[in-house]
Formats: sequence, C-alpha cells, structure tokens
Amino acid sequence: MTRVTENPPSARVEEDGAVPEHRTAPPVRQTPIGWVAFLALLTYGLAHLYWALGGAGFPFGADDANPEYSAFEHVGRAQLAPWVAGGFLVSAAVALLLALPGRRRVPTGALLGATGLAVAAVLGTLADFRILGNLAYVFMLKFSAINWTVINQVFAVVSVGLMTASALAYQRRTTGACVSCGRTGSSAGWTSPAAAARWGRKAAYTAVVVPLLYASTRWAWALGYPLGISDKMWQEGKEDHLWLVGAALATMGALGSLLTLGLVQRWGEVFPRWMVGLRGRRVPLSLAIVPASLVSVMVTTAGIMYIRLHFQGAFDDPKANWGATVPETIWPVWGVALAAATVAYYFRRRGACKRCGRGSR
Repeated sequence: MTRVTENPPSARVEEDGAVPEHRTAPPVRQTPIGWVAFLALLTYGLAHLYWALGGAGFPFGADDANPEYSAFEHVGRAQLAPWVAGGFLVSAAVALLLALPGRRRVPTGALLGATGLAVAAVLGTLADFRILGNLAYVFMLKFSAINWTVINQVFAVVSVGLMTASALAYQRRTTGACVSCGRTGSSAGWTSPAAAARWGRKAAYTAVVVPLLYASTRWAWALGYPLGISDKMWQEGKEDHLWLVGAALATMGALGSLLTLGLVQRWGEVFPRWMVGLRGRRVPLSLAIVPASLVSVMVTTAGIMYIRLHFQGAFDDPKANWGATVPETIWPVWGVALAAATVAYYFRRRGACKRCGRGSR
C-alpha cells in the first residue's frame, strides 16, 4: 500500500522503500557557466576593440604568423579588427541574456540561432588546423613553438564553447527540462539508452573509418606508392623523409581512431583485465567524453580549413595531387561522427539524475 503525504503526486514515497520514477526537481539554480561565457566573450571583444584602435598584437588576417592559412589572408588589422570586435561584443550581449535569470523577451530560437552563428563563425574562419598541430608540441613539452595566433584561436573556440553550454542551460531552464540532465517527464525517445546505443554505434564506426581513409594515403607513400600525388611530389617528399614522418603521424591518428570503439564496446565502460590496478572498475565518464569532445572539435576545424583553402585555390594542381589535400576535407565528417558517438556514450551511461531522479538506476 502506498501512503500519500501532503506533497504533490510527483513526490509520493512508497512505504516499502521503492524509489519512485522521479521526484520533484529542486528550485532552478543559476549555473555559473553563463556568466563565465559572458566574461570571456566580453574580454575578447574588448581586446579586439583595443586592436581596432591601433593596439599592437593583433593575431589574425594579414597580421597572422602564417597568413597563408587564414581566411583573411589579405585583410589588415584596420579592416578586420572592428568586425571581429563587433562579433564578440554582440556575442557577449547574447551570452548576458542567456545568463540572466528568467525568460527573455527575445525568442529562444533567436538566442540559440545567434549562438550557432557565433560558433560557425569562429570554427569556420578564425580557428584552423594549427590547433590540432600545436597539440603535438604540448605533448613534446615544446611550449615555445606555440605561436600567438594559435593561443588566440584556442581562446576564441573556448569562448564560443562556453556560450554553447550557456545556451543549452538556458534552453533547459526555459522549457521545463531538468537543468542537470535535460530530461523531461515525456518519453526519452532518441536520448534513451537503447536508442543511443543504435545510432551511437553507427556514428562510432563512421568516426573510425574516416581517419583510416586518410591514413591509407600516408602509408602508401611511405611504402613507395605515390597514391593521389604526382611522381615529382612523391620524390621530393622521399628525399626529405616526409613520408616516414607522415606515416608515423597517420599511424598515431589511426590508433587514436580505434579508441573510438571504446564508446560502443564493453572495454569503454569497464577497464579490461590486463589493466592492473584498474581492471573491473567502471571507466569514468569524463575519461572518455573530454578527450573525444576535444578531438572532435579540432578535427572539424582542421577539415573546414582544408575545404576553405580548396575554394580559395590555395593548392597547386589539386587534381594531380588530390591525395595530399582531399582526404582532409572529409575530416568534418569524422569530427561530427565522433561528437555524435560521444553524446550517445553519455546518454547510455549517465544513469539516473541526482537532481530530478529521472532515468534508469
């Protein structure tokens, strides 16, 4: 028999100790992520305003350390800095609206759309493959090799990343969903563990295949087959030992892509037996989600840069040397697939929400 207290129906407690399906969520508390996003975007907008007024150190466009990689290769500080400053200051204003308590008069769709535009602008124009390339310097502890432009790229990406998290929190807060897990009282649908296992598996396999296609060209060059490049280009790279280095980097990327299988395999949830000291223990969510999320962003921005350079005509004889540049243009597929597989992994393993009580236990 169930004893009903004076609490609302959603807060009923069974006398036999069974846990109800979900409990009434506590009052909504503001998360600090919105204010952090606002401060980051405002700070960076003011920095660009300083550069627009003649300050030294502008990192983009013609002032880039490697302007040939920039989307604004021939655009100087005087022309570019005011536009970038305006973009970040407007984004800061949107982040402020997302951070303030309650619902704004501005339609939610407009705020989320502005967030999407900010993310697209940063990933499509300011950020590029050098973020991924400089990651190798970090692992080699060669911090002096990281240039000022890359530091600014990272700050820009982090800023819009925080803005995205703030928009997600706002959307949950204003639609009645749990601010912690995003669940509502309705059916979980595509976010349920069973559904996430199905589409997450397809995404994970896609995220494995794409980098292997890229690696196959580099392995072919190292083995003496000029796949997708001219004999002249292959011979020049052979003399400089570039293909051995490329094969080594491709192998590292391929091995890393195989780790993506952990997002859909048992060993990605429980440490295998051969891992002494950890075997049998549950793999922490963050151990898989954080690196996979970072890689998905970096390979996506790198792929977008190669697509942009193709349209800009930056590559010599792209038809004859397609193997050197075309495989990178499908990296956004890799990045999106990896991001989707990571989200599916989270949906499968997140369990019951400690805040609202919804979800399997």
